[in-house]
Amino acid sequence: MIENKNRGRASDFARQDSRRRARIRRWILLLCLAVLVFFGIRTLHRMGQRREVSVVALPCLVDQNVTPFGHSALYYDGTSIHCLNESGGIRWSYAVGMGARFACSDTAIVVWSGTQLFVLDANGHPTYNENMSGEVQFARIGSRYCAAVVGDDTQPDLVVKTMDGTPVDEEYEAFSGMILLDVGFYGEQDQYMWTLAMDVYGTAINSVLNTFQVGKMNTGIADLGEFLAYKVLFENNQLRVFTTQQLYTYDYKAVRDMTASRLVYGWQYIDATVPERGNASILLAPNSQITGNLRLTELRVLSGSEDRRFTLPSDCVGAVLFDSRICAVSDDYLYLSTSDAAQFETFALSLPDGRQATTLLGITRGGYLLVGSGDQVFSVSVPH
Repeated sequence: MIENKNRGRASDFARQDSRRRARIRRWILLLCLAVLVFFGIRTLHRMGQRREVSVVALPCLVDQNVTPFGHSALYYDGTSIHCLNESGGIRWSYAVGMGARFACSDTAIVVWSGTQLFVLDANGHPTYNENMSGEVQFARIGSRYCAAVVGDDTQPDLVVKTMDGTPVDEEYEAFSGMILLDVGFYGEQDQYMWTLAMDVYGTAINSVLNTFQVGKMNTGIADLGEFLAYKVLFENNQLRVFTTQQLYTYDYKAVRDMTASRLVYGWQYIDATVPERGNASILLAPNSQITGNLRLTELRVLSGSEDRRFTLPSDCVGAVLFDSRICAVSDDYLYLSTSDAAQFETFALSLPDGRQATTLLGITRGGYLLVGSGDQVFSVSVPH
């Protein structure tokens, strides 16, 4: 009898334990469902946010050299340089007179007009304003130095100054008989400089790359051949030099890495994102689609050893990179490549008064596209 009672109690305990475990499983299942629902709603909310872009009209015109400047944008109205924030408000203005041109880094601006050279900081304060020895062909600026190409086309002088105008380097004879095409700074604190030039008096036209340690010496020279060199990027402690035929790679002393060349014939550089570490993403478009009436249908992205091709959902007026993702603008839509670059997300531009995009002028560091529609310019946010 006692044994039967013990068996009955054991059976009761087993049933109670089974019910208790079933209740625990139900609670765990309900908790998991609640978590899934929470994150599902949150994801849908984020997706809903991603489907919208904000559009702001800017107080400038397409032909006023509208240029991204860090998280801002610059334009020149014929007498003054103006700096706009990403929502269209004027941060500052600086009068530079008529016939001026400018170039900028993320932190400073260099302006030239005739023999006059101006340097402005990020807040529009002048740090240098003087006459050069001759007419300024063009100028470039980095984070520490600015360089001005002065004088005749085929007898140019290269003058390098600090931001306050202190002379650092002057190259008077190095480019005799050559046309200087471009110049830029690279390395930690702009300690090195590169130049692209073209020898026009040789038996054949030849592009030349020079490298310098700023204020000290010429560190190297490389003949690039008869194909026009037009762009230089500094990436992973190497110089990437674009010609109309090849993409070449050089070190600080202009010594070529023979294993790192890439054929780019038929394609032209249009944009790049260069991280502090790691490989750059370089955006190319077909030459035939850049010249004349710009209508892009294909794009190419180079990054390290990767070489990917993209077909756009429709004809586009321009494309740039943002966080290594492609942003392409058509008449009415913004196309944004997905994180795995397998497809494009589509966002309505929704420009006011039924306007359509006609040009893409660039993108700010904060992710605002500068979109032209006729002669008007709009700031269009890129969904994050």
